[in-house]
Amino acid sequence: MQWTPYVTVAAVIERDERFLMVEEEIEGRVVFNQPAGHLERGETLIEAARREVLEETAWHFHPESVVGLYLYAPPASERSYLRVCFRGRCGGDHEPARQLDKEILRAPWLSRGDLLAQRDRLRTPLVLRCIDDYRAGHSYPLGLLNHAIAERLETPGGEP
Repeated sequence: MQWTPYVTVAAVIERDERFLMVEEEIEGRVVFNQPAGHLERGETLIEAARREVLEETAWHFHPESVVGLYLYAPPASERSYLRVCFRGRCGGDHEPARQLDKEILRAPWLSRGDLLAQRDRLRTPLVLRCIDDYRAGHSYPLGLLNHAIAERLETPGGEP
């Protein structure tokens, strides 16, 4: 039997020792998470991260590096997730009037201490793990990621 994890992206964005988070309602629980979501067919991992941050926070995200790759299998679930976590900045590119994804309640900037105080409200253990890896200096160049999306390959003769 073939096993396939769900691919997700997440973004760690820090400003003034606070992290851009989303407060969202998932399966009847209100939880905190990084701006994150699923990779869609035909998009690169970087495009997915930019899209998810914009859809969930109304901020335009500029990825700078990869914090890490995380395999997560939630307890009591048949699913597993492969998370690609980016670090980057938002700058001044904010669209406060933009409608956020329906499950997003708000997009606050929270300190690590704020998150620790509400640890039981974190969507997964990966929330703090990604922040801690970021704070520890984990940073891999975006060139680590290679995208070979057939409809975008521009090589002589159309060969990949």
